[in-house]
Amino acid sequence: MSTFDLSKLRAVVFDTDGVVTDTARVHAAAWKHVFDAFLRGRGAEPFDIRADYLAYVDGRPRLDGVRTFLASRGVTLPEGGPDDEPGAPTVHGMGLAKDALFVEQTDKHGVAAFPSTVALLHELRRRGARTAVVSASRHCRAVVASAGLLHLFDALVDGNDLAELGLPGKPDPAMFLEAARRLRVPPAEVAVVEDALPGVEAGRKGGFGGIVAVDRSGSQEAAMRAAGADVVVADLGDASVSGRVPVGRR
Repeated sequence: MSTFDLSKLRAVVFDTDGVVTDTARVHAAAWKHVFDAFLRGRGAEPFDIRADYLAYVDGRPRLDGVRTFLASRGVTLPEGGPDDEPGAPTVHGMGLAKDALFVEQTDKHGVAAFPSTVALLHELRRRGARTAVVSASRHCRAVVASAGLLHLFDALVDGNDLAELGLPGKPDPAMFLEAARRLRVPPAEVAVVEDALPGVEAGRKGGFGGIVAVDRSGSQEAAMRAAGADVVVADLGDASVSGRVPVGRR
């Protein structure tokens, strides 16, 4: 069976970090640096760069990630505000410290895209499918531009849109639904590609026509299927495309 059957689908919406660009590991490393510095001397387990990232941070808006991870360690911080010093013992302070580290690393080392994802994007568009990219990060456009991929997407929804439109983050489907609206395609004819459990759950809640999960760690297939994934692949090079979107339906 084809992963993307374009006799039924007209568009595909991609998550960014870990699906389109190899930046999930940069996010995870930045979180570990910030959380471990905060937890040191508090008698709490340090941040596990794989298990904790996947369970508490991946796919969530930045401040939600702070709250959710620290709650797992029995820690509650005051919210603070966007003018807090990066690293201040507040939710905003921790988020700002992580954000600064992420920007520093991507500015220094650049952004790489997964070749298999780029090949899939070209094939989908060649067959008439529309494409969008989403991320809770405010840096999504800069990251995708740095990877040289903006021209492969018809729409982009990011953390700036989340704030401006008052959209809730994943696992709420609002960001994916906004992407489908901008593509002018009903969700039932749109596939979602995700690598995080909250994103898979969001795709299922939104009534999308297909949920393709990318499990690069090889440890989440059962959980992804339980969350609603129709297909789980280790890499998008394993995905297949069949059919073509008729010209009159593009």
